[in-house]
Amino acid sequence: MAMDAGAIEDMIREAFPDARIEIRDLAGDGDHFAAVVVSEAFRGKSRVQQHQMVYEALQGNMGGQLHALALQTSAPD
Repeated sequence: MAMDAGAIEDMIREAFPDARIEIRDLAGDGDHFAAVVVSEAFRGKSRVQQHQMVYEALQGNMGGQLHALALQTSAPD
């Protein structure tokens, strides 16, 4: 079963309430998404650490209900 963009955004928002989040369904199939997440929580973290934080926010759905997620993460300018 696929996830919808709203559910992905809700999970990320729960972990990063201050975040600017943009979710796009890349293939229209509910399995392949791109996300841009900008949060102060990422400041001073490496890109790998930032992505790990987002994957953790997805509560184990990555690789299951959510097949692919292209991530762009950063702290605000």
